[in-house]
Amino acid sequence: MAAYVAALPKVELHLHLVGSAPPDAVLTLARRHPDGDVPTEPDALAEFYRFTDFPHFLDVYRRVNLLVRTGADVVTLVAGLGAELAARTVRYAEVQVTPVRNRMAGIDPDDLAQALVDGRELVRARHGVELGWIFDADAALGLPGAEETLRFAVGHRPAGTVGFGLSGAERGVRRADFADVFRAARDAGLHSVPHAGETVGPAEVWAAVRELGAERVGHGIGAATDPALLAHLAGHGIALEVCPTSNVRTGATASLAEHPLPALLAAGVPVTLATDDPGMFGTDLDTEYRLCHTDFGLDRADLADIARTGARAAFCDDPTRQALLAEIDRYAA
Repeated sequence: MAAYVAALPKVELHLHLVGSAPPDAVLTLARRHPDGDVPTEPDALAEFYRFTDFPHFLDVYRRVNLLVRTGADVVTLVAGLGAELAARTVRYAEVQVTPVRNRMAGIDPDDLAQALVDGRELVRARHGVELGWIFDADAALGLPGAEETLRFAVGHRPAGTVGFGLSGAERGVRRADFADVFRAARDAGLHSVPHAGETVGPAEVWAAVRELGAERVGHGIGAATDPALLAHLAGHGIALEVCPTSNVRTGATASLAEHPLPALLAAGVPVTLATDDPGMFGTDLDTEYRLCHTDFGLDRADLADIARTGARAAFCDDPTRQALLAEIDRYAA
């Protein structure tokens, strides 16, 4: 099974650029910027990444984000991500970038846009992996942050721009409050892909679908307790970007044994697997696929179907999608 998973063509649709940085890259940045209050030694960084709960994870993530201070830092992250994706037989990935947090770390928006273009071209040339960008508003920054995120996405629109997202805290931050900015994003031709139902129940997933026009939902595991919502997601083909290891590491679920992924699949909800922040969670996409076999009992055909779901849910162009599906079918056969 490990060999089968390793060679299975895949897509990854829920991946944060800063969170994808492997520990070695974070250590390099921490030593380069020792004022950043991030450990500079491996054992200390491993302890730094022992998250006590979801708010603690968000705090750690923002501190690491503040180490990424130049366009060159961004290119380094994108290049490292491309190498990792290629090693996992990922053909296409959509990467979430939070431009307001990058600007707060000191990166000029023009420099960020150019770094994303340069990094994307490098990854395509070096690894044959295609990248799309989802510009992600941090819910903690409220509507002003979301509006600035949209201005960046529309005003710069670096090559590969496909979507507009919303991540971060859910408790006390209603998805419905961002309806106007998501409407403007959709009017500008951006796909709607907010996080919802990661740490709360189905109400915020409903809000993402009804108020934000979500075409996919980041995480969405809170939907599992609402049969009507599951039927809606299944009936409308709204995929959930499910990240099992992430959910356990942040405390969103107590254990893999309690993870609702099997219930989502049983309800016919489209599910695609992802790593979220693999550098912080010590995972990779092959690991996520393997645990679906070892912990949830999925067989080879099931895993190929999840790969196909990812290709169908991706915001790539149709020729790319058809090529992905054809490659998965050839491999699975």
